[in-house]
Amino acid sequence: MQQTSWLAFSIDRSAKIPVFEQICAAIRGRVVSGGLTEGTALPATRVFATELGVSRSTVVTAYEQLVAEGYLRSRQGSGYAVCTISETEPNPSPVPSIRPAEDTALPPIPFEIGQPDTRLFPHRQWAKSVARVCRTNPEAMLAGGTSFGNPALRQAIAAHVAEWRGIDAAPHQVIVTAGSADALEICMSVLAEAGDQIGLESPGYLPARHFAKMRGLKSVYMQIDDQGAELPLGTPKFVVLTPSHQYPLGGAMSPGRRLEFIQCAESTGAWIVEDDYDSEFRYAGRPIPALAGFDRMNRTIYVGSFSKIFSNALRLGYLIVPDILLDRFRAAIKRSGVKASYMPQQALAEFMTSGEFYRHLRRVRRVYGERRKHLVDQLSREFAMFGTFEDHQAGMHIAFHLNDGLSDKTIACRASDAGIAVQPLSALSGKPYSMNGLALGFCGYTEDEADSALEKLKTCITKSVG
Repeated sequence: MQQTSWLAFSIDRSAKIPVFEQICAAIRGRVVSGGLTEGTALPATRVFATELGVSRSTVVTAYEQLVAEGYLRSRQGSGYAVCTISETEPNPSPVPSIRPAEDTALPPIPFEIGQPDTRLFPHRQWAKSVARVCRTNPEAMLAGGTSFGNPALRQAIAAHVAEWRGIDAAPHQVIVTAGSADALEICMSVLAEAGDQIGLESPGYLPARHFAKMRGLKSVYMQIDDQGAELPLGTPKFVVLTPSHQYPLGGAMSPGRRLEFIQCAESTGAWIVEDDYDSEFRYAGRPIPALAGFDRMNRTIYVGSFSKIFSNALRLGYLIVPDILLDRFRAAIKRSGVKASYMPQQALAEFMTSGEFYRHLRRVRRVYGERRKHLVDQLSREFAMFGTFEDHQAGMHIAFHLNDGLSDKTIACRASDAGIAVQPLSALSGKPYSMNGLALGFCGYTEDEADSALEKLKTCITKSVG
């Protein structure tokens, strides 16, 4: 254990509770007990990290979590300070139990891809949005408006994609779905029939391949080169692309290749489904404009999701559909039934329009950016003898390409036995294309948790050498 004089608490590195949660519990307890009064300035993150013997990212994560819970406030250029705790609000235990109950969701397993850190969820701000809706418009919690979803949320989504993705779409073109997987299934039901060809990236999103097989569609695989996905052979009814950040290799599709896909779709009467699954997480500059904006919504259907930014538990995503297809999508949803829950939609609209959604997005992007840099540094130092990778400064995972002689599936099995999750790239590849590597997520856990997992992964790879 290592003790800090500022809070007089000890970090137990043998405990299963993450270090950042131990820091949260200590500060939270001092605030509630009155040991830290309103306006008290907290130590600078670098200073406190040095005193604790942890990474600065761990302290930043703890501070930001307490900001989200309402215990601290962040002041530009002035660090963090203690907030007022309302006397009418029930006080938690000074040192609450942090270990999750058996029936609650556990944090993601290290290296699991596509998983946000649910411990950073802004519970208090979300609760305030829900409470406002319950007070002012409670019927909206159960009434979704139309089969396309809550009108206020559709308007908020249209404003969001205009600002963040460069898409000029009206609210009536937005369809709220039960996540991106539901959106892809709806697209397949509308755009193709059994026996039709569809174009899928290789490697690419595995559920899309499964959905196509279940519907009797013939998958035509598009290999990825340095410009993005190559145009498919044959005449698919539609293609599924991840042009802003290719899944799972990373990288953005070039403007020239985007134009080729659009021209091909226009000449053949085909459609482009743009799966923009994590485009908000670009750590250098603003997000790359969406293909749907480039296409001006002529031949492109846009798929977005809140699960990577906010929470998988909400199970909400959305489609943005060209006007010419709206009646077909409406009929398909009427046949299959609405799957997106009405309950959280008005609250999410309130959360977005209040600005809390964007404050949360900026916060987690900062934290994830530091976690990405840590993983990149560790891979460069400790794993260079096993393979290579390219840092695209975007997304939620790194694709690590293994050297010849190493099997990604063998390493993935050994990693699973060691309690860590790595996705083999070969499992995401469609014939005749094949890849050998590991997709390593970095968002769902702290740097301290990453270091422990990286040691296990290195052992798993070392055992596979030769």
